[in-house]
Amino acid sequence: MKKKKIGTIFILIGVIIILAVCFVLTQQNKFLKILEPYQLTANLSTVSSSKILPKETTLIAVGDVMLSRGVAVKIKENGPDYPFLKVQDYLKTGDIVFANLENPIAEGRTIKPGEMFFRADPNLVSELKDNNFSILSLANNHSGNFGTDGLKQTFQYLNEAGIKYVGAGENYEVANSPVFLKKNGLTFAFLAYDDINFTPAEYGAEEGKVGIAFFDQTEMSKAVASAKKQADFVIISMHFGNEYQPLPSTQQKEWAHLAIDLGADLVLGHHPHVVMPIEEYKDKYIFYSLGNFVFDQMWSRSTREGIIAKIIFNEKGEIKIQEVKPFLINDYCQPNFINGEEGAEILARAAWPLKSENGD
Repeated sequence: MKKKKIGTIFILIGVIIILAVCFVLTQQNKFLKILEPYQLTANLSTVSSSKILPKETTLIAVGDVMLSRGVAVKIKENGPDYPFLKVQDYLKTGDIVFANLENPIAEGRTIKPGEMFFRADPNLVSELKDNNFSILSLANNHSGNFGTDGLKQTFQYLNEAGIKYVGAGENYEVANSPVFLKKNGLTFAFLAYDDINFTPAEYGAEEGKVGIAFFDQTEMSKAVASAKKQADFVIISMHFGNEYQPLPSTQQKEWAHLAIDLGADLVLGHHPHVVMPIEEYKDKYIFYSLGNFVFDQMWSRSTREGIIAKIIFNEKGEIKIQEVKPFLINDYCQPNFINGEEGAEILARAAWPLKSENGD
């Protein structure tokens, strides 16, 4: 009798287990059925959104790059890639990488520490190419340091490396004309100007004479109008402002606002060798000074500081600053990204207090 009861109990337990398993499987199937439309929607959303995303291009912009004097000494000691070791991976994330090249690239004598004439060795052009620099402004107060021959050599070496340059050329018309660059289905027009007030007048391009482009309102107006007919975005580089000053001058603001008023989409400033504020003006951006990027001015904290800007453009005509990264130059030539309070202090100096609409 006891054996029959035990057998009956085992049978009941077995039935209960089977029913429990069936219940769990049923509920699981119901749960999966509930999830199916959401999973399908998610998959369709992913596919469709990838199709309708606008074409985007990333521009990375840095300030002054000088590969002469103390920088050249460090390159000789540590190798040609030394200045860019800590930032090279980041530079390679840009579709376009821009800088102001603050020296001619030419054969010539060694530049001693303390000199104010610069010259970079031609073998360093490959380092610029390897670090993803795609377009360089030559409109500055040092491009003409080795005369027209130095400029001609600079053009030659950059052309051979496949790096575009702007703000200088074989004659006045070329120096003042836009340079076009196409990426991801978008066309960008670059223009570059230097302030003649701190630059020898003989550096300027003329009809039939090699040189750089000096700022001229009439010429910029014509160039921007021409560029806008052929490009999706117009970017203007300006070598302007007062050295070592933390805020833009009245002239800087006038010139930068004029560039936007004429139709430019972005202004990239350099020359002060320190970081200046970023201004949003008429839904466009003005970087009054990105500061030094590769430079040997180790004598002050502010001349060792700089910012890298990553800016996104899309086919809808939209522009947004994706990020601004602060860095500190170490060992006379090497930018190193910094975070924490040190980085926050630099970014605070780059913050413009007001969104400007009318230049006030």
